[in-house]
Amino acid sequence: MSHDGVGEVTEALTGLVSDFKGFRQDITQKMKQQEERLNMTYMSQRPQLSTSDMVEAPHQKAMDAYLRSGDDDGLRSLALEGKSMNTAVSAEGGYLVDPQTAETVKSVLTSSASIRSIATVVNVEATSFDVLVDRTEMGAGWATENGSTQETDTSLFDRISIPLHELSAMPKASQRLLDDAAFDVEGWLATRIADKFATSEAAAFITGDGIDKPRGFLVYPNIDEQSWTWGSLGYVATGASGDFEASKPSDAIVDLVYALGAKYRANASFVMNSKTAGAVRKMKDADGRFLWTDSLAAGQPAQLMGYPVLIAEDMPDIGVDTTAIAFGDFGAGYTVAERPDLRVLRDPFSAKPHVLFYATKRVGGDVTDFSAIKLLKFTVV
Repeated sequence: MSHDGVGEVTEALTGLVSDFKGFRQDITQKMKQQEERLNMTYMSQRPQLSTSDMVEAPHQKAMDAYLRSGDDDGLRSLALEGKSMNTAVSAEGGYLVDPQTAETVKSVLTSSASIRSIATVVNVEATSFDVLVDRTEMGAGWATENGSTQETDTSLFDRISIPLHELSAMPKASQRLLDDAAFDVEGWLATRIADKFATSEAAAFITGDGIDKPRGFLVYPNIDEQSWTWGSLGYVATGASGDFEASKPSDAIVDLVYALGAKYRANASFVMNSKTAGAVRKMKDADGRFLWTDSLAAGQPAQLMGYPVLIAEDMPDIGVDTTAIAFGDFGAGYTVAERPDLRVLRDPFSAKPHVLFYATKRVGGDVTDFSAIKLLKFTVV
């Protein structure tokens, strides 16, 4: 091969190598760009850690140490570092539980068979909650262009104050169990507290006397619906003493529904215990159809005449002069006020060798609209 031929081959190979290097750089650059785009897509779709999540982790870890061994250094440092989250000190009634435990207790209370599930629930920071109720009908009328306009009546307001009371629970566990790392102390504590709180609340919202506990709606005077006045609950009589009227038992249920004002019926619910429900669900209308309808969806309440039924075991049984069935818009008629914080104090001394956990929260409840709830009374008149 001539010298010129060798030069041409060398030049061609050099160009080929140069082109290959350029091609490789181009591919590498494109792969790098693709990787960056994939990383950006992943980060954008990845759930972001909120401020509350970042606070919850150290709080939960510190609470775990306190519950297991009484080490409260972590909780005290949280109180010092985070002004917005004051966990309090033992002398003030215990430490705030971690958000996960508090949410577990809250979800159990909300889903339990209690008036809380159908009432209005408000969170307050004060020691009481005031409700202003306008119990007069505002005047209104048609106006003409040249005619004079009549003054409307002045509203009559009632101030209902709902004091908050301390609700407590005191579960206990052995120190040996607390020392077991596999034992979910927060989950155990949340379940025990929620069960105790739910039982106490459910009873108080129905029959509580208002002394160191919420005031239940059944403690107010009940008056025949024809003579009903504010400050009492109106009732409809069944027509028989201690029972439904024999010939037309379902008539009392119908009368109870329509004793409630039309503006309340859209959000109304029945409240009764299991024994009463067992008697009511056998009733039929004039055409032989059952008034009671079981829910087809899991977790949904049964219905009576198209209205949901809350089974509350603290309602009285059917008996002479008892008000065993309530019907009303409890969202308007009953208000539960509570402080959002739940505190726990560890006591390793009072029940040795067990450790007591004194858990407290503040809650109150009272009737806020006496026209929104009606009762069925098992009496002749």
